[in-house]
Amino acid sequence: MITLKNVTLRRGTKVLLDQASVTLNPGEKVGLIGRNGAGKSTLFALLNGTLHEDGGDFDMPKAWRMAQVAQNMPETDQPACEFVLEGDTRLAELRQRLAAAEASGDGMEMAHVYTDLADAGDHDALPRAEALILGLGFRVDELNKPVNSFSGGWRMRLQLARALMCPSDILLLDEPTNHLDLDALVWLEAWLQRYSGTMIVISHDREFLDAVTNVTLHIEHAKLTRYGGNYSAFETLRAQQMELQQAAFAKQQEKIAHLQKFITRFKAKASKAKQAQSRVKALERMEKVAPLLAEAEFTFEFKEPNNLPNPMLAISDASFGYTVDGIPKTIVQDVSKSVLAGQRIGILGANGQGKSTLVKTVARTMPLLSGTLTEGKGLNIGYFAQQELDVLHPQDNPLEHMIRLAKELGPGSGEPSREQDLRNYLGTFNFSGDMVKQAVGTMSGGEKARLVLAMIVWQRPNLLLLDEPTNHLDLATREALSMALNEFEGTVMLVSHDRALLRAVCDEFWMVGRGKVEPFDGDLDDYQRYLLDESRRLREEAKNASKNAQTPTEPVPAVQPKVEPVVSASSPALSSAEQRKQDAQRRQQLAAQTRPLKKELEQNEQRMAAIELEKSALEVQLSTPLPAAEIAQAGRRLKTLTDEIAVLEERWMELSEQLERMQA
Repeated sequence: MITLKNVTLRRGTKVLLDQASVTLNPGEKVGLIGRNGAGKSTLFALLNGTLHEDGGDFDMPKAWRMAQVAQNMPETDQPACEFVLEGDTRLAELRQRLAAAEASGDGMEMAHVYTDLADAGDHDALPRAEALILGLGFRVDELNKPVNSFSGGWRMRLQLARALMCPSDILLLDEPTNHLDLDALVWLEAWLQRYSGTMIVISHDREFLDAVTNVTLHIEHAKLTRYGGNYSAFETLRAQQMELQQAAFAKQQEKIAHLQKFITRFKAKASKAKQAQSRVKALERMEKVAPLLAEAEFTFEFKEPNNLPNPMLAISDASFGYTVDGIPKTIVQDVSKSVLAGQRIGILGANGQGKSTLVKTVARTMPLLSGTLTEGKGLNIGYFAQQELDVLHPQDNPLEHMIRLAKELGPGSGEPSREQDLRNYLGTFNFSGDMVKQAVGTMSGGEKARLVLAMIVWQRPNLLLLDEPTNHLDLATREALSMALNEFEGTVMLVSHDRALLRAVCDEFWMVGRGKVEPFDGDLDDYQRYLLDESRRLREEAKNASKNAQTPTEPVPAVQPKVEPVVSASSPALSSAEQRKQDAQRRQQLAAQTRPLKKELEQNEQRMAAIELEKSALEVQLSTPLPAAEIAQAGRRLKTLTDEIAVLEERWMELSEQLERMQA
């Protein structure tokens, strides 16, 4: 097990852990959480041996093998599959031993190494590496491409695959979801749920933490607190703990005041001196309960748009893509859609299928290849791009960014543009004091993302195009963004792998894939099930491809909700394609059948919540002196509500059982 006993950790002069103690048991899946700068990465540095404790005792079994994602960007011409295979350090060591034994002709050593290779899983190492790479979103035709040929985000995915390839007893993951799309994220969750070792993960994705962790370790005020359960359980337990702590603090303050009053009153009286002195000692011995210092949560809101054109956009027979050396490359075609005022659209689809291309074209940063895209009169777009942080000027500070933006919008924007007004505005986004003059290049990714959000809000958009806006945001800021988007009166088009944000904000989904943009008939749970089915299919294809390596590898079609058979009836691939088509149809039928039940269930729950509120108010009313007539009236109403909630609860049980049967 891992034990920290009264451990103190410093970074420079800052104390990040002060006599912190915790025990982590083998096989536990631990979510490490805390505000930015609280010391999460520093604790990782202690665990991996980069740092040593400044005080106290830290112990971890020396025999444990550790795996973690290297933070450096790989620069190598190695094929992707070979690069990931090298992550299995045990296998690499044995292969080197085998080569040396073969070179020296040592038959006995060769026999031992062959046995060890079998135990280390040499026979299926290549399929395992390919399954990891494909699961993280690569195509079969990319398995042997040079690592350097991929962009930075994809190379970091290869680093993640390399870490997962390494046999380990403890796995350290620091924000593993930052470079992943939703399809790769769902696959990673399934893989981590099967991992048998101890895992410690830092993440700001609450649904990811809920799916893969069973212990939560919270860093706050230089202390470590262990909670049993995932992130949602932590939130519940934390709220209860805060409530109890505040009550204990208030009670202790009353006791201290009482003792102090006795001491002050009787310390000068000889007859009471001993009693007063004993109370002084009691006061000194008392272990003080800390007051609850509620940290102010970050909140912001989008300003009311100046106008709401309807429709916002009208897209007709459009083709989206890009141009390479003057040659158009179409990604999505034959798109005819309208975007209306007030819509909340989540855009789903596998990586590389055109989600960002669609959003960029609507945002006017890429030209439309063909067709028409008509904007409503007065359309004002607020665009958050994945690379938006790179567009900021590193040498400039937040105030200079806002001054430049105010000048670009001009006096007709209706926004005050005095420097003090801009300072006050930045303060609402947690840029206070000297931070408004701090160079953006020295800021964290989360601070840069907050600045981009501040600039978007300032422009008073009526259409928000958000492409992975949460990549660098902590949990508090993600929650603030979710609340702000729900109160936003305009239209939202959102690409994100943050399922909590998608669930909270979007009420309809578009699927981008196979060159089309189509409505997705289902919810995120349906989409996740589909993605898992697809990743399983891709792994099987990878295994088959590795067994038949002499046959040229064909690119695997990208993940899509509908797969049409393109082979003859005699082809053995038809049954697989037909099966996938039937599975997709069944999922869609199930979604259509369960949607009315889910809606009624939600209405039922809302009504029960309203009744409980009214019952509570009536019970408070009945606890106060009232005229007889009012007591009788309140009692009758309470009886009616009690009867109604009994009926609702019975119906709730029926609906829940019916849903369970249908989903089973």
